Amino acid sequence: MTDEIARIYSDAGCSGTFCAQSLEGGPSVELDADRPMTPASVIKVPVALTVLTEIACGRLDGRTRVLLPAARRTPGPVGVSLMDDDVEMSLRDLTSLMLTISDNPSTDALVGAVGVDAVNEVLASLGLTGTLLSSDLMTMLDAMAVEAGFPDYSALAVYEPSAPGDPDADEIRRRLGSTAALDPERGSRTTARDGVRLLQAIWQDEAGPVDACAQVRGSMAQQLTRHRVAAGFPPGVLVAAKSGGLMGIVRNEVAVVRLADGSSYAVAAFTRSDPGRRADPRPIDAAIGAAAAHAVAVLHG
Repeated sequence: MTDEIARIYSDAGCSGTFCAQSLEGGPSVELDADRPMTPASVIKVPVALTVLTEIACGRLDGRTRVLLPAARRTPGPVGVSLMDDDVEMSLRDLTSLMLTISDNPSTDALVGAVGVDAVNEVLASLGLTGTLLSSDLMTMLDAMAVEAGFPDYSALAVYEPSAPGDPDADEIRRRLGSTAALDPERGSRTTARDGVRLLQAIWQDEAGPVDACAQVRGSMAQQLTRHRVAAGFPPGVLVAAKSGGLMGIVRNEVAVVRLADGSSYAVAAFTRSDPGRRADPRPIDAAIGAAAAHAVAVLHG
């Protein structure tokens, strides 16, 4: 099974790790499942779990209004990052926005509400020792830009070569590929096995209060990204997922796949492309779905 997952990744032009297992445990399909990988937005699952646990336990009020000011907002490709005006929303609604469309300003507001240490304490309490959140997203993006030779991320975002000898897009991507944010030994990290174990704990109401686990499951079931794990399965198969990507180099997804007969499987797929070349994301997304479909078929069969 390891060889087949590796072949699927290789054919798509990437490398990576993988783990799939029934929600109840038992046999698994794996590829380097304990190797540290850059989680990207997959790390938003434990962030949501931490915040919703604090709300369920009464230490935070989920109705608290949070202002996301237009003048100081974490960049991102979707959601609040694209809005011109200030946005105000409750803490619990921020968690939905973070998990369904991977909204970055919502994520940083939630990390700010509980703190990085609290997220890592939840991970440690679940025995997920291979997973760590190193900072909020804005701190990570600014640090990446500085390592790549820019004052901050805003300067990187608008950069265009203007003189002979200026680094081009390929050079910038290579620089970004060597930054701490894309090095799981120095930045945020996780493993495919930890991804599966986290999903198993959430789906079995063992990761925290029942209400917190249920809300994470509900939001993941509504994620709008459907072209990774979900793409590997026909209609009638339910997929609750959280995707993640960073700088076109990392593309990931963790998901729970529920078949028509009710059997359910946790899947974690992490991929990385060569920073030295521009990777077409479409075959990599399809490979994540193909790997998931192959693993679930083996486990179900």
